[in-house]
Amino acid sequence: MLQRIQTLYLLMAAVVSVGLIYVFELWTNPEGEKIYAHDVNYVFAIFLVSAFFSILSISRFKNRKSQFMLGRLNIILNFILLGVFVYQSLNLSGETVVSEKGIGIFLPIVSIVFLALANKAIKKDEDLVKSVDRLR
Repeated sequence: MLQRIQTLYLLMAAVVSVGLIYVFELWTNPEGEKIYAHDVNYVFAIFLVSAFFSILSISRFKNRKSQFMLGRLNIILNFILLGVFVYQSLNLSGETVVSEKGIGIFLPIVSIVFLALANKAIKKDEDLVKSVDRLR
């Protein structure tokens, strides 16, 4: 059912993954240019795949197991993206490529929170259906 709370959580995760990457910068380089996610190809691709998984998970509302699996896969993908950001910010010295970190680096964390809430709601629905089946 599309009117469930997990649809709202998955939609919010998709908005964070696609919409907010144009609003918040990832970092500022030493020349003062703001670098957004669409400026770095592999980061942009991972954000788009994450949004695609969220939208695909919304469309799979009849199959809760695959919806839950897509949510977990999306969480793993966002952890990989977060790991890329952490590696990039820790491995590079402060003034070579990444001068000032932006708030866009925390977008995968926000997406992970929404995806975890969606998976919790999906699991709750699945448990409810199993308990009703047990009574029959």
